[in-house]
Amino acid sequence: MTASANAARVQTHTPDHQLTALEKFGKVPRPSLAYTEEVARETAPIYEKVKDFIPEIEWAALAPLVHAINKLKKERNAVILAHNYMTPDIFHGVADIVGDSLQLAKEAAKTEAEIIVQCGVHFMAETSKILSPEKTVLIPDMNAGCSLAESITGEDVRRLREANPGVPIITYVNTSADVKAECDICCTSSNAVQVVEAMGTDKVLLVPDQYLAANVGRQTDVEVLTWAGSCEVHEQFTAQELRDYRAIEPGVKIIAHPECPPEVVDEADFAGSTAHMINWVKDNRPEKVMMITECSMADNVANATPDVEYIRPCNLCPHMKRITLTKILDTLVDLSGEVVVDEDIAARARVSVERMINLKN
Repeated sequence: MTASANAARVQTHTPDHQLTALEKFGKVPRPSLAYTEEVARETAPIYEKVKDFIPEIEWAALAPLVHAINKLKKERNAVILAHNYMTPDIFHGVADIVGDSLQLAKEAAKTEAEIIVQCGVHFMAETSKILSPEKTVLIPDMNAGCSLAESITGEDVRRLREANPGVPIITYVNTSADVKAECDICCTSSNAVQVVEAMGTDKVLLVPDQYLAANVGRQTDVEVLTWAGSCEVHEQFTAQELRDYRAIEPGVKIIAHPECPPEVVDEADFAGSTAHMINWVKDNRPEKVMMITECSMADNVANATPDVEYIRPCNLCPHMKRITLTKILDTLVDLSGEVVVDEDIAARARVSVERMINLKN
């Protein structure tokens, strides 16, 4: 019996939401990956966007993957989400929606797609599932984790609540569904100060990023208690490193992510979320700029700002880089890497996320 026939058989006995992705949609044949004239012609506009980052000889190997993914996602009624830290071949080649983690999940929920392919790390796929419980969410590599998200658990939050009765607990969106479910409200790096002050208390806990919490604490009169978590990419940057870059590259504008240590943020000309960093470059058009964040982001923004020279301090996220075109194709063919969130946890986590989304400015 074929996979699709088996799926039809199972559907007569099993509620749809309990079926696996493969049982619901069936497996399809793996497409040819020959570099044909058709592939070259149809991917030529995409190559124009990435030619400054991908040599032509490499594109001959990547183009068939891009072509196959773009055809198959339509057949599957799938939407591909790509975080700003994805490599240019993914970001410009196959993504339907690009941006930061929460933005991706919110936009995917608005689509008619039945399948979400999350090109990012695992907590992002969980957030997409939380906001789109009726959709099938796939991640091309289940081992794409996050040092920050893995620094705290739901049990840790419960212990914090016991130790700090009456203190609101805010979680950065870069956390697991289990953590979101145990917290009062979520925040992003761009709205963290607003969320902290909206709690109406003189003290809050902001978990898990100690540097984001410290940077937020300097912008409000609310006492912000921290947790000892951090992003392994952003914590590598130092203030001295930024001073050295300024000496080497006179006139460079430095913009930093608030997951960096406070002394690094102090050395920057601007600090903000990934979306704010991108908008700052587009609005200000500095002659030279350095983004103190994950390396691939500069490659992706450079395409929209060709008049800006990017000085790249290349700290790569090893977890984000687990996502490749080959794995995306495998996921669409096999419907592997399905992300499932316990319904009770998802419901409570959704409350935490929606409280933030519904927060009035």
